Amino acid sequence: MSSVIFALDIGTRSVVGTILQKINGKHHVLDLISVEHDERAMVDGQIHNISDVAEVIKEIKGKLEEKYGSLKQVSVAAAGRALITEESTLSIDLTQNTITTIEDLHQLELAAVQEAQQSLITKANNNNDDLYYCVGYSVLHYTLDNQKIGNLIDQTGRAASIHVIATFLPQVVVESLLAALQQAELEMTALTLEPIAAIHVLVPPSMRKLNIALVDIGAGTSDIAIADANTITAYGMVPLAGDEVTDALSEEYLVDFPIAEKIKRQLIDQETVEIEDILGFTQDIPATDVCTQIESTIEKIAKSIATEIMRLNREQAPKAVILVGGGSLTPNLSKNLSHALDLPETRVGIRGLEALNNVTISKDFGQSPELVTPIGIAIAAQNAPLHYMTVTVNGKKVRLFELNEVTVGDALIASDFSINQMIGRPGRGITVTLNGKMLAIPGEIGRSATVHVNGKKVTMKHQIKNGDLIDIQGGRNGADAKPILKDLVNWTTSIQATINNELISLQPKFYINGDQSDLDAAIQDRDIIEITHHHTLQDALSKNETNGKENLFNLTLDHKPMRFKKWETQYYLGETAINPTYKLQDGDEITVKIPELPTLEEISRELDIPFFQRMTVFFNGETIQIEKPHYKMIHNGKVASYHSMIQQDDHIELQPLPNTKIIFSDVFAFTNFELPKNTTGSYQLLRNGTSIQLNDEIFQNDRLEIKFQLEDSR
Repeated sequence: MSSVIFALDIGTRSVVGTILQKINGKHHVLDLISVEHDERAMVDGQIHNISDVAEVIKEIKGKLEEKYGSLKQVSVAAAGRALITEESTLSIDLTQNTITTIEDLHQLELAAVQEAQQSLITKANNNNDDLYYCVGYSVLHYTLDNQKIGNLIDQTGRAASIHVIATFLPQVVVESLLAALQQAELEMTALTLEPIAAIHVLVPPSMRKLNIALVDIGAGTSDIAIADANTITAYGMVPLAGDEVTDALSEEYLVDFPIAEKIKRQLIDQETVEIEDILGFTQDIPATDVCTQIESTIEKIAKSIATEIMRLNREQAPKAVILVGGGSLTPNLSKNLSHALDLPETRVGIRGLEALNNVTISKDFGQSPELVTPIGIAIAAQNAPLHYMTVTVNGKKVRLFELNEVTVGDALIASDFSINQMIGRPGRGITVTLNGKMLAIPGEIGRSATVHVNGKKVTMKHQIKNGDLIDIQGGRNGADAKPILKDLVNWTTSIQATINNELISLQPKFYINGDQSDLDAAIQDRDIIEITHHHTLQDALSKNETNGKENLFNLTLDHKPMRFKKWETQYYLGETAINPTYKLQDGDEITVKIPELPTLEEISRELDIPFFQRMTVFFNGETIQIEKPHYKMIHNGKVASYHSMIQQDDHIELQPLPNTKIIFSDVFAFTNFELPKNTTGSYQLLRNGTSIQLNDEIFQNDRLEIKFQLEDSR
């Protein structure tokens, strides 16, 4: 019967051989043979003893060949639990990178997947890049500044990250399958994955766009596949399954493992279970009571499966869950799983052979859900097989394992081309402080790589086929930021004011780290920059040719500096007096008034220093004003009078005179007194009628007289 389809489900506990025949578009199951391994030749879906597994395959092949003739070709499946899932997070600095297109985002996603692949290689302590085939990945979530976000395109912030879950098939799984088949003289014509096989026969194409979780609960593990948008988005495995329940029964009722396994199967369709323990005691126990004793174990399995489903499905429950495999028949497992996922019980169901689409069975093989996967392997391996394909990446041959649509990105992950080379690194940026605020100045944006397939420019999502030639030109790094001051200045408007009707224009002031700079000054990382329009009147005075500068009036008196505001320059804004620290506003009209220079006498009055002793007396009936200095006045090193004009920064010394009393003889310096004619030369000095001498002191309002003895005319 050359038209028959031969398929093998090589499982951990047994190998199932299936013979199908396609008739009028439907698959008809002709035969099913199951043979258990004598030894533990398989562990968690991985062949550990190729020869022992080959012997079981030979046994099944021989029995089927007796009925259906020579069998040379076979379809097989890689166990879903053989898939390895690895999570990875790629973080990027948004101040140095921008994500503006979907292509940018895809490149970063692939870089995260490549990190996951490298993590697996590191864990395996192996540098062989071909150790794993990437068979799919999903983005779990994006974050922006540590907050989850739906999309990173055109987002602004400090940091972003992409968290992916990627699934890999170890190369050794495929190679060991091939070796066991070769020893059994069989050629592998098609390969699929067990989760794909089950979905293919249980879920019609019209329903595959829904978000559905398929759980194949076997003996040692529960394999999970997540379907969404017509593809499988993630795989996972929980190391809890039917054997966990068997172990619980064995411990609870003191029976060995085979008897406990028998009890477990009786719970499915019997009301009472007969149990004989290791002591020989036999008892009939209601099945409901037995289920109660193992309820905690069932809950633990359900919670573990639910947790993994949520993790694989981006922390949200799927629309429905399909259970297959012998372990799915565990009492109350589907109910506990629905509660753990917060789904209605009607959304978690066990599917057996009765649910197979377009499949008929020639005789009664039972309806157990553990037969779904073997039949699905035979059908899916024909309709949706996995293929090897070879492409060339930058001149290097790369072999890919085709699961879904294979893209340029898949080829890059499989090659030694680093995805990081796709994204041109932006130039190094700098950070400065501008007017008290931190400002990040990014470097030049890097140029993304260009990808050509068979000479045509494409994106990372471009689907490729066997034999394609892929050429990748790596991205170009951007230049480091090297700004100058004028790159940061977006205003240069001057301030204009008038000083005594003379127009003054003042440009902004620029300071770098406290030093005034011009617009062509280079900016360095962490520079402190100040740009200000605050100009004082003194700034304007320095620009004014007429008024020159702020005019103070300082002098030194007896070696002590003194300031006299009375003779300082005065500044007015309209009628309001202002000082040189006044901050100018655009359009101000300033009037400058410079006082006349003072005399030494005016300085003395301002300081309230009595330069002279003054008094009024009456001499021979005439009123006399007498002034006698207390000091000898030295102005800038020269003797001066109190009428001398004093200027800014002059030096004045006052040297006290030894005798400052006013005496009678001082009067003659302030009068035009003449000796009368015809005198004898004798005279008498009187003060207020009393005789005094020329050197006697006189006082205010004294009445002084001088009387001469006239000659006798006779």
